[in-house]
Amino acid sequence: MRLRGSVVLLTGATGGMGQCILGSLISAGAEVVVVGRDEAVLARVVAHHGSSVVPVRADIRNKIDREHLVQIMKERAGFNLLINAAGINDFDMFEHQSDAQVSDMVDINLTSTLLLTRSMLPLLKRAPEASVVMIGSTFGAIGYPGFATYCATKFALRGFSEALRRELADTQVGVLYLAPRATRTAMNSKAIEQMNQALKVKTDAPEEVARRLMLALEQGLSEVHLGFPERLFIRINGLLPNLVGRSIHKQLSVIRRFATQVEES
Repeated sequence: MRLRGSVVLLTGATGGMGQCILGSLISAGAEVVVVGRDEAVLARVVAHHGSSVVPVRADIRNKIDREHLVQIMKERAGFNLLINAAGINDFDMFEHQSDAQVSDMVDINLTSTLLLTRSMLPLLKRAPEASVVMIGSTFGAIGYPGFATYCATKFALRGFSEALRRELADTQVGVLYLAPRATRTAMNSKAIEQMNQALKVKTDAPEEVARRLMLALEQGLSEVHLGFPERLFIRINGLLPNLVGRSIHKQLSVIRRFATQVEES
């Protein structure tokens, strides 16, 4: 799709990845309605990017806030792109996560994203060409210890994207699922960063994720997984999951060691 002149609703715009996506959209000539919960951060975003940004303080978990966003986007002529980039992470062994940690992750990463997307579809269908973007993860295709709940949300988001894409196949609304690998943002705790270093995990800058997202949108792609060897592992995991499982098992003691640091902090 053509990004110049597009009108975009971007959730998670105040996070590290969200801000890079925002910068790329503006550089491409889009007008962006940015959604965030932190009013001070939103103010800084507007100060940096100027009139191309329309800030909205909202919590997409809240039904009233979602309805408010629908009203705002009804008034934005040309609305044709929804980017769901809001998300949280929590690194810990599943048995040690609290009820609140589990429910918050499912609510923010999955439930509120589905509900917001559903509410925006009637508006997107009015556009000559439109897209819905889900920011997923490599962990939406490979189950990984210490991230069980996070994996659950991203696996579900990938399945939702596939099903919705097929539902909308006879419309002009496309669905793109973009799955970054480990990315250097503030969402990563110190324990995650140290574990990635210990396991020699390759990571991307958020600017690279944003660049690949713009390219995928312009090319009309439907599903993109970033990074090598991650793409290879995803393919192998789909065919020979036990092989990938044995490889991850060798990392389990290291994963547990860093997860223990989280539990003790």
